[in-house]
Amino acid sequence: MSTEKEEACLKQWQEQESLAEEMIPLLGRLYRTCQVVPLMYGRSMVNQSVIQLLKHHRYARHAEGVELEVSDTFALVKRLIELEPGPAHIDVGKLAVAYKRSGEHDVAGFLKKELAPIVGQQGKGGSAQPRDVVLYGFGRIGRLLARLLIERTGGGQTMRLRAVVVRGDSSDLEKRASLLRRDSIHGPFPGTLTLDYDNDAIIANGNRIQFIRAESPDSIDYTSYGIDNAIVVDNTGKWRDREGLERHLASKGVARVLLTAPGKGDIKNIVYGINQHEADENERVLSAASCTTNAIVPVLKCLSDRYGVERGHVETVHAYTNDQNLTDNYHKAERRGRSAPMNMVLTETGAAKAVTRALPELEGKLTGNAIRVPIPNVSMAILNLTLEKECDRESLNGYLREMSIDSKLRRQIDFVDSPEVVSSDFVGNRHGGIVDGKATIVDGKNIVLYVWYDNEFGYSAQVIRLVQHMAHARLPSFPSPN
Repeated sequence: MSTEKEEACLKQWQEQESLAEEMIPLLGRLYRTCQVVPLMYGRSMVNQSVIQLLKHHRYARHAEGVELEVSDTFALVKRLIELEPGPAHIDVGKLAVAYKRSGEHDVAGFLKKELAPIVGQQGKGGSAQPRDVVLYGFGRIGRLLARLLIERTGGGQTMRLRAVVVRGDSSDLEKRASLLRRDSIHGPFPGTLTLDYDNDAIIANGNRIQFIRAESPDSIDYTSYGIDNAIVVDNTGKWRDREGLERHLASKGVARVLLTAPGKGDIKNIVYGINQHEADENERVLSAASCTTNAIVPVLKCLSDRYGVERGHVETVHAYTNDQNLTDNYHKAERRGRSAPMNMVLTETGAAKAVTRALPELEGKLTGNAIRVPIPNVSMAILNLTLEKECDRESLNGYLREMSIDSKLRRQIDFVDSPEVVSSDFVGNRHGGIVDGKATIVDGKNIVLYVWYDNEFGYSAQVIRLVQHMAHARLPSFPSPN
């Protein structure tokens, strides 16, 4: 026979479920009508299941040490809609915790004060034409970028995936769609896909994506497809120097080019959150650096700012990638010809050198190497550093945890302190890197940090943030980070 305590627990859970169900259409209205992206400590609340919303609320206890109930956020969301806010990222979780701590009893008054710049601004931002985005290539990163761009269209944000450029003919459209629809690592496409065979296009969640067939980047007239002033995201990795990438600019309708790999020569390598200010309009060709660089640079920036970095070594334990062989076969690179799913493969990485292109103060201070391991996704960077100032494990972890919650780098840095996490737990994580606090080692000035990262999805999320910056589509964030 169940006890009163058991019945109370179940009743409380059911009440939370019921409120979460009621909140889902309100969150959708905020997103689609107000162009507000509601967040829970950086985690999107849009298109989430009831259970996922409840898990997001639970995260507040980990982040702030405060129990956050759905009833707390439900009240804020209802009042928020009534205030008719303009486009923004609004962290409902942080606002709810701040409201509880404030001791105030007027939700509307609190929100008007906290969100003053956007209150009553719904629909007053004009009807700017969405910026055209073209994906040149449709491999692992290209398809994840497509998912993320399609996801963002729902809120009316000012970017739209207009076309994908691939080689071959239209006979492979169904194959291309199938690879977008099903992914062995990241799961099924979150929505519906319809194929327009006659016009070589895919309609994904209402987004019509034209497939353009071309053998070279300078042979396309995008304007003939109604595409103009486009940002082309080259995810093929075939051209990495200025001469090769500027070929895109010879095609009609192209304004700027972004490479999803480290750029060579004088091409600026941008890690969003660190040096995106260098991506001004005069720079028509840019690089989004590498997945490893995006994982470690934000963490290194925090360490450099607080403690200083004398020297260090970065060892990357990296998932195998498509440029390796499934079975032993010829490969022009050393060791990469050996079977990827059967071996750990020692190889080189340019991440240590690439760091200095975003953080010049670390020039000459870092070395690096890499080991490819037999898993298909999620990697780890091990930072073995000597700092300029001594610290202890608790203060170092506390600082990095704080940076992950309430700083301008909160979307680049995540923090976990569970003793049970493994690589598969980070599949789909949208941060550049995730600091594993339980693994941190500190001995005076000498530290070892372990930073996980989804080298596919986390990197793709960073690329999209940079594309948004280039398209002037970044929304203001509330509450403002410290």
